[in-house]
Amino acid sequence: MKALLLAGGLGTRLRPLTDDLPKPMVPIMGKPLLERIILNLKKSGVDEVVISTHYKSDYIENYFKGKSKELGVKIHYVTEETPLGTGGAIKNAEKFFDDTFLILNSDIVSDIDYADLVKYHKRRRAQVTIASIEVRDTSQYGVIEFDSKGFITAFKEKPKPGESNSKYINAGVYVFEPEVLKEIPANTQVSVERETYPLLLSKGYKMAIYKFTGYWMDIGTVDKYKKVHEDILKGKSRFVAGLSTRGIILGENVKIHPTASVIGPAYIGDNTEVDAYATVGPYTVIGSNCRIGQESKVSNSVLWDNIKVRRFARLENSVVTSECVVEVNMEIKNTVFTANKLADITLTP
Repeated sequence: MKALLLAGGLGTRLRPLTDDLPKPMVPIMGKPLLERIILNLKKSGVDEVVISTHYKSDYIENYFKGKSKELGVKIHYVTEETPLGTGGAIKNAEKFFDDTFLILNSDIVSDIDYADLVKYHKRRRAQVTIASIEVRDTSQYGVIEFDSKGFITAFKEKPKPGESNSKYINAGVYVFEPEVLKEIPANTQVSVERETYPLLLSKGYKMAIYKFTGYWMDIGTVDKYKKVHEDILKGKSRFVAGLSTRGIILGENVKIHPTASVIGPAYIGDNTEVDAYATVGPYTVIGSNCRIGQESKVSNSVLWDNIKVRRFARLENSVVTSECVVEVNMEIKNTVFTANKLADITLTP
């Protein structure tokens, strides 16, 4: 089975994390989000993916170059020079699809069972199925209305109180039959959510809703990005397989000094060293090839790869991007440290 991954967004709200890399490539528990998504798709029977790119497309292609065999998934790319919206990105990939296929927004962390979603789609004999989650406040979302058989009857954008009885919103995961692609105009900016879906409904296409009740989070902001890690460590999400709740997960060749303290839940990546009397955790993720210096403390934080934390430094409720050096006695709290400087951003404690 094939899947289309929409990975062309600018990730503006996630800056400064996306200053140097595209949003789908921010690390989740030490691996790029896009790679985590592909691994989960593979478990659901997907053996071929098409990645639609725009912003920093070379970064994505260079990372996955030669990884197709390792992942067990064939990878194609469609690069947009000018972004044409979600509908335009789907239309541009039309040539790759001649059977039922999945479409995913590549900025979402969820536990959706893709295989079950596709089975549901086929049982309903739908032409489009939209995965949906229930929310309390629908005022900032597009709402999906549906009948007792699970077929969509209407879409309402950011309804006011009383305008809709539905609490279900688009979860950014779809199943398409290829014949619906002819309804999307070529070389045109199109929103699949606001334009294509209402059009398909008006033309009588069978559109089903797949109600999903598990974990779901879009990583649109740095606070949400950090919370995803906390939720994974707490066991609230199964997005990353093989993690034990409230445990300590160590990669390969991790060196922890006997006097150092690691407080779970925590994740420490490959080839990372924790020096004497340092404290790591709880709710902390440290990437690969890092060095946590003597008597330093890192808690409730996410550190990317190749980071040096010098002696006596203090990091709390923060995100540190790759290649940074946190100097001796430095304190970083409730913010992002990137390109060796503090960002003008405050994270929610």
